Amino acid sequence: MSDPAKRSRHLSGMRDERYGEVVLISPDGNGGLKGAVYNTYGLNDCPLDKWNALDAGALAAQFGVPAVILNGPRFWTIDEVTTYNWGDVEKFDGLQARWAADVRIPPEVDVSAGAGKKHYVTTTVDRDTEYVLKAGRPVYALEDSDGRTFVLQAYSHTVDPGQTMDSLASLGERLRLPDGWRFRTHTPDEDMHVRTADKKATVVQDELENTYMLHAR
Repeated sequence: MSDPAKRSRHLSGMRDERYGEVVLISPDGNGGLKGAVYNTYGLNDCPLDKWNALDAGALAAQFGVPAVILNGPRFWTIDEVTTYNWGDVEKFDGLQARWAADVRIPPEVDVSAGAGKKHYVTTTVDRDTEYVLKAGRPVYALEDSDGRTFVLQAYSHTVDPGQTMDSLASLGERLRLPDGWRFRTHTPDEDMHVRTADKKATVVQDELENTYMLHAR
């Protein structure tokens, strides 16, 4: 998986770049589930012919895990990332992806439920990253009932292939937010840095599978 001896990696020019994630699901040893997240970004642009040809069941059998989640295609809404902890590259039916994180699957999330699975549930991701959203560019965020801000890191085509960067301006009108939550957009005057805390990220997804990361300040 990860190799702490490797130097950090910095990537830029990411906004609206396409990628995909292959998540290998396995028991966590405590009666729950975890996922090893492999990300195509920096290796390829998640070519649609290769992505659409992936078979989750066949991959699960190949890698000897109970299940595989194909999370994508996705598109970044951040501009830069520095990754301090990253891992090896695997091939998934010829599609290269690099280990990027381990995710803890909350017990209330049914990974087999497809469109019926729950959203707006916080999930802990074991990774060490710093995102940068550049000044003068729109930032999309959710604010929960406790006043915490989750910044949109990527939008997805998993549920709605018609989503675009331009359509995000009206995303709040489409979401069925929990009581006390709100969607907001703002354009920062300075670069915005969103860093993991203690090598962990807290994320949520909306019902369109768009992903937001907690901005812990």
